[in-house]
Amino acid sequence: MVVKPVSFWIEQERLNFKIVRCLTVILRTAGCYWAKKSGCLMCGFIKEARSGIGFKELKEQLEYAIADKEFDMIKIFTSGSFFDTNEVPISFREYLYDKLDKLEVKKLIIESRPEFINKNIAKELKKQSFISEVAIGLESADDFIRNYCINKGFTFKDFEKAAKILKKEKIRVKAYLLLKPPFLSEAEAIEDVYNSALKIKDLVDVVSINLTNVQTGTYVEKLWKNKLYRPPWLWSAVEVLSRIKKSKIEVISDPVAAGKIRGPHNCGKCDRIVEKAIRKFSLTQQLEELEDLYCNCIYLWKKILELENYSRIPLVL
Repeated sequence: MVVKPVSFWIEQERLNFKIVRCLTVILRTAGCYWAKKSGCLMCGFIKEARSGIGFKELKEQLEYAIADKEFDMIKIFTSGSFFDTNEVPISFREYLYDKLDKLEVKKLIIESRPEFINKNIAKELKKQSFISEVAIGLESADDFIRNYCINKGFTFKDFEKAAKILKKEKIRVKAYLLLKPPFLSEAEAIEDVYNSALKIKDLVDVVSINLTNVQTGTYVEKLWKNKLYRPPWLWSAVEVLSRIKKSKIEVISDPVAAGKIRGPHNCGKCDRIVEKAIRKFSLTQQLEELEDLYCNCIYLWKKILELENYSRIPLVL
């Protein structure tokens, strides 16, 4: 029986200032080692893992996903680390590179935790015929927030070292920043993402803002079910994207589950409009896409930013 990927789809992406077709493939693997050991508080992707996944099964999934499709870019996600050989064997990496070369794909985006990135990995990517971009889930440049509010399991220095190794070989680096981890107010979350983007400005090529959504079986879900957590407002995403872009940083966001009760949302009436604007901005990088957005709920959002911190002791002193 053929092993199928968790999911795959064609979407639009930016490539050399143009909008092109991109195939996103989420491969089923043995799972993220950190999720098995401890795990990030908001991540529930480990439920898609399966034991016994090796080269053969990964090849089947890739071939199934790319069959009869035309695309210029490809994202290969494993919900873990592409360079963890216990998750993705070297033989599959080699097979993938060769396949993409034959298909004349122009860009590959993969994900990895920083501990799996070294000089050999950077050189491996450098010699390929296509552009390579490595996405790292930094989440926050603040070590306290990353470890105590997210349980990420590495330091900012670990991220910095990995980013510099990749940049030295001219490999593109993307950093994921998490908007509204648990235990942060809405205002604190906005400031943390903005300050993090400024801190990594010279280490990365693009910042991707991930808006927290409530995934099944996670610590965040426990908080949410006990009314101790609300996913971020879409207005917060608009605010932080605008501020980061004005700082001359390429910044994007894909608001997963936008408008749903478990995902980033406003009042319900304006969610679709604001989500659409965020996605269009991410493609065009034009701030005009985020301007002139309006709904009455924006006043409630502003009041929440004010009142949440009125009598709150700052988390980071």
